[in-house]
Amino acid sequence: MAVPIAILDCDLLLYGRGHRTLDRFKLEDVTDEYLVSMYGFPRQFIYYLVDLLGASLSRPTQRSRAISPETQILAALGFYTSGSFQTRMGDAIGISQASMSRCVANVTEALVERASQFIHFPEDEASIQSLKDDFYGLAGMPGVLGVIDCTHVAIKAPNAEDLSYVNRKGLHSLNCLMVCDARGALLSAETHWPGSLQDCTVLQQAALSSQFEAGLHKDGWLLGDSSFYLRTWLITPLHIPETTAEYRYNMAHSATHNVIEQTFRTIRSRFRCLDGSKGTLQYSPEKSSHIILACCVLHNISLEHGLDVWSSPATGQMEQPEEEYEQMESLDSEAYRIRRELLLNHFS
Repeated sequence: MAVPIAILDCDLLLYGRGHRTLDRFKLEDVTDEYLVSMYGFPRQFIYYLVDLLGASLSRPTQRSRAISPETQILAALGFYTSGSFQTRMGDAIGISQASMSRCVANVTEALVERASQFIHFPEDEASIQSLKDDFYGLAGMPGVLGVIDCTHVAIKAPNAEDLSYVNRKGLHSLNCLMVCDARGALLSAETHWPGSLQDCTVLQQAALSSQFEAGLHKDGWLLGDSSFYLRTWLITPLHIPETTAEYRYNMAHSATHNVIEQTFRTIRSRFRCLDGSKGTLQYSPEKSSHIILACCVLHNISLEHGLDVWSSPATGQMEQPEEEYEQMESLDSEAYRIRRELLLNHFS
């Protein structure tokens, strides 16, 4: 005799049949202080995200359509900023942890779809010149279009045989290549590279490298540390400075490049799901990469809304292997000439 099997849907149990939206939690009923403490952001920022993502989060094909876009966004922000699916957070907005997980997936994909809208290099001449001027104002380094570096985010092991994600510390991670401006806003973010790859290898294979090699970003260069090869469009520090001018150059390079380190600290402070304090991201490499990119999009949006990049104290540690730099000097004579001219013209 056949035994009927009931397929239970968490949202159906919670909300009943039909596509009703959940209205138990109302933003206007709580203070900004509460929203920041629970979800990491104030009311007006959350309203902006509802307007931005609402259409995507109301797609008829999504199982969680019964949950309002506002509630989905709160669930995702709660996870991004705390690093865990806390029962009290789900209780506060009236959904189960299983529903919270689906909300995070929905909001993450909606943010990733809009990544190019918020993470990109400026294109008009006035904005590019402003970008260079801002960097020059930091330490006198001219022609800088962005500062570049990699950072690792710990993930769960994909499977026992896959060693491509094992970094130098023996941990599974994604190696994320990012570029930011003088304010800490991200201009490029590639978050999918396996943790076993060295920084220079990541850049060599990255879309960013192809863009610069093709001349899409002219009349300037990126600043990178000694983990990268010197190129005509990527200026690195001198390995062993000897003259006063060379020391000045290295000091200006270090002071300017430090912006990306500050940016990494701010991102992992604001988005605790990335800092390792609650453990590794318990997702596949692809889903983990999307979560990281979603946090990068939110980081840039927060800057647009005046939430200062340096306002949050650094907490925790993003899993970051210590690099044993093998001086990655290239054999590109033109790159050496450009760096030498830069040094002589601006630091002698």
